Amino acid sequence: MFGRLMPREGRFFDNFVALCECMLRGSRELQNLLVSFDDLERRVFQIESIEKEGDKITHATVELLHKTFITPIDRDDVHQLITKLDDILDLIEDVAQTVLLYDIRSVTPEAVAMSELCVKSVGRTKAAVELLHSMENAKAILDICKEIDRIESDADRVYRKAMAKLFRDEPDVKQVMKLRAVYDLLEEVTDRCDNVANILEGIVLENA
Repeated sequence: MFGRLMPREGRFFDNFVALCECMLRGSRELQNLLVSFDDLERRVFQIESIEKEGDKITHATVELLHKTFITPIDRDDVHQLITKLDDILDLIEDVAQTVLLYDIRSVTPEAVAMSELCVKSVGRTKAAVELLHSMENAKAILDICKEIDRIESDADRVYRKAMAKLFRDEPDVKQVMKLRAVYDLLEEVTDRCDNVANILEGIVLENA
């Protein structure tokens, strides 16, 4: 009873949403990069700047966690959620940096399709996190988590087809290695979104 009467720090939810906004901006910038391939260094720098912005939110959240006696959800859940969201943004930047460092001049339609699924998955992750402040939204959160899982399955199918086509049709071994690195990272983005969905499901089931 005493714990329920203590003030609960609501900035955690604000930080979760702010980090998701960075993720969505980053994923859209990445999609634009893979579609256009113009002004590559500027686009990569923009994604890098968004990632640094996200890092500041993550560090502020962890610092707040250490200073807060009563948290709105389990302390481990707070830490796990903010770090897993940050991992997604890191991966988005990794894709952009890989394109730049490997001197990739163009990508396949499959890579663009995977980037579109990344944007979709990140967008649904943001939608679920925005509802987390109230367990009255429990059903809606769980429904969105199911959507994220379906998107991850779609991304897996695109990934497998892309890899099969790459090894079958691309004669340049270096290009195979470069594109495989991009495919792997893009697929990992949707995997990590699904991991966040699992965390959200656990939070809802524990607190609803």
